Amino acid sequence: MAVHESDREDLMKEATALRRRCELSLPDDDNTVIAGFHEDGRFSLFFGADPAFHFDDVGRLRRGFCCGDLYRTQGKTLARLTRHREAGKSHLLRHDLTPEELATFLGTMDQRLIHLQDCLQSDSFIMGQQIPATPSLIPNILNSLTLIGSRAERLAPAIKG
Repeated sequence: MAVHESDREDLMKEATALRRRCELSLPDDDNTVIAGFHEDGRFSLFFGADPAFHFDDVGRLRRGFCCGDLYRTQGKTLARLTRHREAGKSHLLRHDLTPEELATFLGTMDQRLIHLQDCLQSDSFIMGQQIPATPSLIPNILNSLTLIGSRAERLAPAIKG
């Protein structure tokens, strides 16, 4: 995660938890996509500074960051955690998404993922840096996107804490 919410320009450098990662430029998108894998197989995608999606090793959504809010799986829905600051203090206000709100969130996420998958399958992207440099992560990213898209169970079990 970036040091500051609004400062994710160095995400490729800062995302050291993503042991294998790359940056991608897609047509008609000013934002760079950072895609990467944790040591244990979890997959993360950052579409510029916002949104970001984090999946478990079997393709279920664990966390997200969208429109300035954090999202965390509750198993059956997502909790939207909005940062509220006052008098030098910061705390998170929690709202569990309704079924309609969850469907909207997942639909918007799916549009992003499908666009990325289409660009990768049609070779309509520019590869920036990749860590490590070889082998190409594109087959792994495509496999992860296919897995995510094929899941009947969209959300990971609730995250404790």
